[in-house]
Amino acid sequence: MTLAPADLGRSFQSFFHSVDQFFSSLAAVGWGSLLIALVCFSGYLVLRSRAIFNVLHAAYPDERLEWRRVWGAYVAAVGFKNVVPAGGANVIQIFLTKSSIEGSTFPAVTSAISVGAIFDAAVSVLAMVFAFTQGVFPKPPDFSKLNAFDLAYFASHPQFTLFLLTALGVLVVLAFALLSLRVKAFWLRVRQGFTILRDRRRYVREVASWQAASWLFRLTAFYFMLDAFHIGASVRNALLVQGVQVVSTIVPLTPGGAGVQQALLVTVFAGAASASTVAAYSVGQQIALAAFALALGFVALVAIFRVRSFKEVIRRGREQQAAEATAR
Repeated sequence: MTLAPADLGRSFQSFFHSVDQFFSSLAAVGWGSLLIALVCFSGYLVLRSRAIFNVLHAAYPDERLEWRRVWGAYVAAVGFKNVVPAGGANVIQIFLTKSSIEGSTFPAVTSAISVGAIFDAAVSVLAMVFAFTQGVFPKPPDFSKLNAFDLAYFASHPQFTLFLLTALGVLVVLAFALLSLRVKAFWLRVRQGFTILRDRRRYVREVASWQAASWLFRLTAFYFMLDAFHIGASVRNALLVQGVQVVSTIVPLTPGGAGVQQALLVTVFAGAASASTVAAYSVGQQIALAAFALALGFVALVAIFRVRSFKEVIRRGREQQAAEATAR
């Protein structure tokens, strides 16, 4: 099963056409609303990092933790994630966070950081359910018709998609089984990262509540982004944007889900504004948030961790992970 070059070409052509529409309509952008959106996005990052800090504090109650370093590690990962698909960004956050906590381990830090995924998954499911019930979101079988080569490919080959998901599931199970046999201490460290989950009230107070607030800031950022590009700012439309974001991250083959987001947003908001306006918005939001997060992440690397490149962090992180694995 191969992706036709023509499909790939149409996908890139559509994306770059949207980029052209964005730069052509810069004069019409509401810069005040755009600035408010970026401020709200900053609030989202701050609140998220505080939830991560609380999880880590529960896992390492006797160690000295600095919230600014946890925040710096998180925003550095977010900034890098918008440039390169998953993987490298995770290494950045885990390595920088671990280096900020004396006596910490990669398994414990990794599991602690993943605690936030529980609440995120619940919100993402609700956002997707809402999006698919509004009558404007394309049905999964129609994804193959979108000008997004990665999403269209998986939608056009359901058997291959099912095989891939099954294979990934088997690999995860095998990895856990091998780790449990070879490294018994691994599971103790993983459990240490999940410490806060054993206290339900503390989890709600110190993690879920902060994440809930962060999601409100995220949706508010989308609201003002919609207003800045004259699409129609409303709670409904902000939730539709979030639904698009969820789908675009399911298959992270492109940086920040580029291509998938554009194709879905043009379809979802087809009746809200002209195709050129929606195309400009779809790319404009992506560029604005990605550039802002990248700049913020780089500032955090230099100012907090005294590191001058994302590449250096990834290299050092992987070297340290390999060294610890060998030592065991």
